[in-house]
Amino acid sequence: MTSPVPFEESESLRLARPFLGRTVDLVIDRPYGSRHPTCGFLYLADYGYVPGTLAPDGEELDAYYLDPSEPMTSAHGTCIAIIHRFHDDDDELIVVARPAAEITDAAIAAAVEFQETTGHYTIIRP
Repeated sequence: MTSPVPFEESESLRLARPFLGRTVDLVIDRPYGSRHPTCGFLYLADYGYVPGTLAPDGEELDAYYLDPSEPMTSAHGTCIAIIHRFHDDDDELIVVARPAAEITDAAIAAAVEFQETTGHYTIIRP
């Protein structure tokens, strides 16, 4: 999952990098088990944003909250990684409550595969 090849440092990635390793508060607007409003797929992780940020898409910086697997409206945890999309300047934070050492890149990829396409992103760690 982690890319050995160089990639472009996008505006979204520059915004996301300072969050790596830091504690983050999230607003969850697409809870675990809900459906995407236009595409219809099922969210298999809580998905939300960092309030007070502004990403290149004009909305807040997005984030997956990977634990626990239950619907939430807000979350607090540590940003352990970034999903850096190669063809879309809309990167996502990976935020968890448990220690980062417990979560491998393969586990992150499995947790976000309901929305992210393998080969179209890399996982960036601190």
